[in-house]
Amino acid sequence: MPDLLKFGSDWLADMLKEHASRPVVYRRGAVEVTVQATIGRTLLKLDDGYGGVRMEWTDRDFLIHVADLGAVIVLPERGDTIREAQGDKTFVYEVMAPGKEPAWRWSDVYRKVLRIHTKQVGVE
Repeated sequence: MPDLLKFGSDWLADMLKEHASRPVVYRRGAVEVTVQATIGRTLLKLDDGYGGVRMEWTDRDFLIHVADLGAVIVLPERGDTIREAQGDKTFVYEVMAPGKEPAWRWSDVYRKVLRIHTKQVGVE
């Protein structure tokens, strides 16, 4: 019997990539690859160091199919960069997350799509 939940999750991920994404350049050192990314943000709950919680948005999240990075990058690492062109400007984002949060998460239970947290570090 086919796994209908996996089928539906894969279909949704593919539709987002096809209809709600844009090309970005993912770079680690001298290695770069152009991939399709869906844009998002995440509200993180962070320890404030005094027993409380503070809320902080990521600057930008990029949802990228792991297979698109696969042969070149494998998995994201802090310090990698993502370049997103908008008009005559290119916005540069560094892979990172505030506090002790991971720099990326799986976006789906079947580990097809990465949600990569970033902070804008420049404009070219």
